[in-house]
Amino acid sequence: MNICLLTWEYPPKIVGGLGTYTYELTRQLVKMEHNVCVFTMNDGTLKTRELMGGVEVHRPKLLDISEIFPDVVTEEIRRWGPGMRFFSDVWLYNILVSSKIVNDMVPNEKRNFDILSVHDWLSAMAGITLKKSLKTPMVFHLHSTEKGRSLGDGSKLINDLERKAADFAEKIITVSYAMKDELISYGFPSDKIEVVWNGVDPNKYSLERVPPEKRQQIRSRYKIAPDEKMILFIGRLTGVKGTDRLLMAMPHVLSKFPKTKLVIVGKGEMEGELVRLAASLGIQNNVIFNFNMLPEEERIAHYAACDLAVFPSLYEPFGIVALEAMSMNKPVVVGARGISGMREIVVSGGPNQCGYHINPYDPQDIAMGINMILGDENHMRTLGENARARVLSEFTWDVISRRIMEVYTRVAEGKSEHFY
Repeated sequence: MNICLLTWEYPPKIVGGLGTYTYELTRQLVKMEHNVCVFTMNDGTLKTRELMGGVEVHRPKLLDISEIFPDVVTEEIRRWGPGMRFFSDVWLYNILVSSKIVNDMVPNEKRNFDILSVHDWLSAMAGITLKKSLKTPMVFHLHSTEKGRSLGDGSKLINDLERKAADFAEKIITVSYAMKDELISYGFPSDKIEVVWNGVDPNKYSLERVPPEKRQQIRSRYKIAPDEKMILFIGRLTGVKGTDRLLMAMPHVLSKFPKTKLVIVGKGEMEGELVRLAASLGIQNNVIFNFNMLPEEERIAHYAACDLAVFPSLYEPFGIVALEAMSMNKPVVVGARGISGMREIVVSGGPNQCGYHINPYDPQDIAMGINMILGDENHMRTLGENARARVLSEFTWDVISRRIMEVYTRVAEGKSEHFY
């Protein structure tokens, strides 16, 4: 099958889970002997066309249209302030990608595609344009929603783009049953929605791949003594991730387990606020901040070095970081209120338990989940072993990519009721 995949981020540009998802998916699709063309963002420093591991990657260069863009957009976009430049880049990326395919690759290179794989609102405009121009069936991957990310209504424009792409698509693939319920509650057509979980590469995310000396190097970097426990958070430092509540939970943890350090890794608008909060709580000596987006190998080493990982998200359609930690034999504590795919990933009881579900709005409940793990070394080890086993059973990219291809094949063969 010839697949055209549209994604805002793709290596080496990775901002969040979307870049990891599309990279791993395309690698697997190529292994399955499908032809994959990725169309993605270019900040001006990347090759406009290259072959990466059998995946053909196109990155049209953006132009600076910031001087004229405010004159041709809605009042809502003008109110975005600095965010208006981001949206102008998104808009131009979609136009350039659509033009490259329709005006160059199809007529001049005689290219044709069996399916459009469109990822989130960031590529929705190109997906809709190409669907209309090429009459090619489209699958819209919706990894999260604007309303969910904003914990409110968010941008009307982005909400409208999400809904229009869903209306044009033959199928919508989303990442959890929790998010499927969310989409249905917003009026998305339930008969179009397919649930396919995210995956992880268990060969890459393997504790055995990280030598003990590398794990110790990480712990030494953060001044974590041999008799201390290391709690790890990795993610965007934004309100929806619940990092502030995790800090509020730490006094309750330290009252029982004083020899504990929390390492917070990531970037975001809450960096200063989190530093001030740690100081006001008097826990600054037990919290270490690393305000960086780590390369993947460093991220893997951090998972290997920690004793448990905590992700108290208030909204998390899936939560690939929890899956990565689980693949590294680490027990996890995850937010499980509201829209939470992590509630589906993490087994919280019974013989296959691999972590704890907590109320991310309640610091005491977060602390309880952490303390249940810190208080029993054997329990901690069993949870980690179960976590790895669950990944190998349900969440490998081989399993996930085959489920996605089942959807693509049905759509490409016309076995769908939704063609426009």
